[in-house]
Amino acid sequence: MLQSLAGSSCVRLVEQHRSAWCFALLVLGYLLYLVFGAVVFSSVELPYEDLLRQELSKLKQRFLEEHACLSEQQLEQFLMRVLEASNYGVSVLSNASGNWNWDFTSSLFFASTVLSTTGYGHTVPLSDGGKAFCIIYSVIGIPFTLLFLTAVVQRIIVYVTRRPVLYFHIRWGFSKQIVAIIHAIVLGFITVSFFFLIPAAIFSVLEDDWNFLESFYFCFISLSTIGLGDYVPGEGYNQKFRELYKIGITCYLLLGLIAMLVVLETFCELHELKKFRKLFYVKKDKEEDQVHIMEHDQLSFSSISDQAASMKDDQKANEPFVNSQSPTSNDSSLNN
Repeated sequence: MLQSLAGSSCVRLVEQHRSAWCFALLVLGYLLYLVFGAVVFSSVELPYEDLLRQELSKLKQRFLEEHACLSEQQLEQFLMRVLEASNYGVSVLSNASGNWNWDFTSSLFFASTVLSTTGYGHTVPLSDGGKAFCIIYSVIGIPFTLLFLTAVVQRIIVYVTRRPVLYFHIRWGFSKQIVAIIHAIVLGFITVSFFFLIPAAIFSVLEDDWNFLESFYFCFISLSTIGLGDYVPGEGYNQKFRELYKIGITCYLLLGLIAMLVVLETFCELHELKKFRKLFYVKKDKEEDQVHIMEHDQLSFSSISDQAASMKDDQKANEPFVNSQSPTSNDSSLNN
């Protein structure tokens, strides 16, 4: 008896605080995922880092043995200066001296990576004035970019997602949820093909040192706005049509980012994902729901009364008002 009462009380406690328990599980799962990533990256990459450190140490000792007139301190000072310049995108190699990091096309590419928050880090401002302007430019430009992308995606998704799904649902009578799922999968496949697979094949041809995997890796890191900066196109010393190439990459990044947002918005509108997300949201209080319902009722009542008044001025009878209301509601449902 006591065990059944305790079990029922535990079930009621879990049901009452279901959202909090789900949120706690979400936080725990996210932390475990972070730890899992750290363990895998460390186990995979640490041996390669150790081999590279040993190779560099051997090269350094061999260089000092072959050049006895140069001390180790002088060599390290020279290397520190070279590495510092390399962090700013300036290479000491003779085959890279022809590429300027701050011509117009390179600056345009840098501005696009800043505003899209990709930030490869291969080129950074050198002067104090450039750093100050970058801060002001980003503070204004990043919200402006978010506004621009939101407006573009909101318009595209009407024609790419909502109207096609509604067309197959109304015209052919298919289930709206099934059509939405199939449409999202097809749209995701098209986006992966046109913004990942095909560009990766093109980059593997245009970039001498990139294979298909490295090119696909660059596409994913760029369009997900991670922007690690280990692979940046158009930086080779023998790159043909470098200015035009940089402009094309800038356009690709902007269009690819818009396509990614459209796909994400399409998946977020799926009914199953909406139900899943509600598990982790805080439920509204009853008072807030009642206030919302009252405001909605007042708004509906005022709108209906205004429509009725306008229709009475045109037509004295109420029957035409009812008949004219139904196609309007159908048209509005189609537009939505």
